[in-house]
Amino acid sequence: MMEVMRAIGLMSGTSMDGIDIALVETDGIRVVSRGPSMAIAYDPAFRRELEAGLEDARAIDERSQRPGRLKDLETELTMRHARAVKDFLAENGIAREHVDLIGFHGQTVLHRPERALTVQIGDGGLLARETGIATVFDMRACDMEQGGQGAPLVPAYHAALASQLPSALEPGFGAVAFVNIGGISNVTFVAPGQPPTAFDSGPGNALIDQWVERHAGIPYDDGGRIASEGAADMAVVERYLANPFFARGGAKSLDRNDFTLGHVDGMELSDGAATLAALSAATIHKAAERLSVPPSLWIVSGGGARNNAIIGRLQELAGGAARIVTAREAEFDADMMEAEAWAYLAVRSRKGLALTLPTTTGCREPATGGVLALP
Repeated sequence: MMEVMRAIGLMSGTSMDGIDIALVETDGIRVVSRGPSMAIAYDPAFRRELEAGLEDARAIDERSQRPGRLKDLETELTMRHARAVKDFLAENGIAREHVDLIGFHGQTVLHRPERALTVQIGDGGLLARETGIATVFDMRACDMEQGGQGAPLVPAYHAALASQLPSALEPGFGAVAFVNIGGISNVTFVAPGQPPTAFDSGPGNALIDQWVERHAGIPYDDGGRIASEGAADMAVVERYLANPFFARGGAKSLDRNDFTLGHVDGMELSDGAATLAALSAATIHKAAERLSVPPSLWIVSGGGARNNAIIGRLQELAGGAARIVTAREAEFDADMMEAEAWAYLAVRSRKGLALTLPTTTGCREPATGGVLALP
């Protein structure tokens, strides 16, 4: 039996709304237990700094570069993560020496898989020194060196969770679809006897967040309330779906800036929100068209799991052929799945196990990855 390790996962996703922290005990194959978790929101001023950093990141053509404000932003981001870890340990009464690893994602500021270029700001060495805990970071680069997209990395964790579903949700011989709706949505399909298949499916919350912030001055559409008051323009949705990205097969991934609000410009607030929610659902459902075994169970996590306009539209598209539940209904944590995944992946990295597969990122062969920083 492989050694069980205790790891903390840290995730700051494409929605750039804060830091998710979760504790997992795992041997790198089984998820032995899922421990406490915490979310720490970024203040609006820091979110604006991160958004401005995305503009500076456009000048990057080599992944070690930190043009403009990015170097200072990287330090500030890392220190915020260090404070988050200390607060998490204090709140849950966990001694630092009782944690083996931190899995540190950092903040993606540029993702250009066609150039084998992905950049996550975050100083793993500084985080290890500040927390006193060994830290695994930069977990995407090795996959890209193997010809992969560098994303998504969560499918390895999804496959582990699929083997631990509550009996009431067992899908029989059908596939299980894990959907994470963050700034970008990604899907993982786990079918019996097959390796997981995964890819980014399309815009998740990013466009909706940008839309309501621009027109209503609020960071997101809470519960999909704004969208529920509007009418989706399906002709606009189809214009988005005409993007060549959706016709591509194989592994594929997106940058937050790959889609814009151009097609909804000029629409009324609620109609625009409804249209973008319909787009998010349509891209997720469209992803299943590539499967030989359609999913009979969809498990939805991420911020979009709380947007009733997205979930309602997805259920309409799936019809009676599939059951759609939130991660919470599957006895998982809807908000912390990616943070938990980063803890799980950190342990796999330390043990030299694959983080990605040809069927999840398009890498030539199963690839491990990550850089270890010691305190």
